[in-house]
Amino acid sequence: MRKFLDALYLSAAALAALFMVGLLVMVLLSIVSRQLQFHVPGTDAYAGYFMAASGFLALAHTLKRGEHIRVTLVINALKGRWKRGLEVWALGAATLLALLFAFYSVRLSWQSYSFHDISTSSDATPLWIPQLAMALGTVILAIAFVDELVLELRGRRVTVETGEALRNE
Repeated sequence: MRKFLDALYLSAAALAALFMVGLLVMVLLSIVSRQLQFHVPGTDAYAGYFMAASGFLALAHTLKRGEHIRVTLVINALKGRWKRGLEVWALGAATLLALLFAFYSVRLSWQSYSFHDISTSSDATPLWIPQLAMALGTVILAIAFVDELVLELRGRRVTVETGEALRNE
């Protein structure tokens, strides 16, 4: 199961990277088309779709690497079972929020599909298509939070220290 979950997080991150490349292509196409006096409709909309997809699909991988912003002032002051209790509470609350986020993201995508909702920009893209990346990213994030909560409850969670606070820039 561990190998599957790690592969899932890594695959979502790789997909996010591909969407980032797509974003670059859309921006470059927009710049080149302006310079050469021709117009490619929808480049701005697709750049936005790719940016959102990239952000949402990278969430779980970022969480598992310990790169999400965390306020550790209180938790670092605690020791023993108080520290573990706060970790379990925080992970439980985050898991609940991630599950709600995933549920409503999937629901939004399904409703857009059901209502044949389309983009108001010139490309008239069915909105469920770009919303799928958001739904998939939030579902994988919810899985990652459940994974972290289970690991914490079993005493097997490894927290990654990034050393970001030690940098002076």
